[in-house]
Amino acid sequence: MSTSETNKKVFSLKPLAREAVESALNKAEHYRLLNQPKLAESICLDILDVDANNQKASIVLLLALTDQFGSAPNAAKQAQEIANKLKDDYSRLYYTGIVHERQGSVALASAVHGSDYDAYEWYLEAMDYYEKASTLAPSGNNDPVLRWNTCARTIMQFNLEERPSDAPHPILE
Repeated sequence: MSTSETNKKVFSLKPLAREAVESALNKAEHYRLLNQPKLAESICLDILDVDANNQKASIVLLLALTDQFGSAPNAAKQAQEIANKLKDDYSRLYYTGIVHERQGSVALASAVHGSDYDAYEWYLEAMDYYEKASTLAPSGNNDPVLRWNTCARTIMQFNLEERPSDAPHPILE
């Protein structure tokens, strides 16, 4: 056993009181706005421990995870799992779109060769989810349209395009 494993502390987490859920949700949203996604994530996990079906906490947790894309190794996978478990079709589609859009944003900001092509693909996938979500959106809810437009503008602004074909090019002699 390594030294780090033997020195690892394990704590029993203290449960959140049920009557504190609403206040805790407000705090989680507040900490997201303050760019403290790990704190928002922790609060949402506390809420979900006492109210496993709390959709608002699930959504705030998903968003806090997307705020950590690029720095937390499993954040994208966790966010997508949460999106897949949301109760209604509209939310599943809309928040899956957000997961893809934010993966596109991380790819776009990356200095890795070819990441601009990855960004283009993520944005297109997000746009597809937003298109589907817009057909299920409640009357007066244009959120999927606004997100779709943001993706389209980003693609145009950065001149993103499809990855070139992998087809071999003829060798000229």
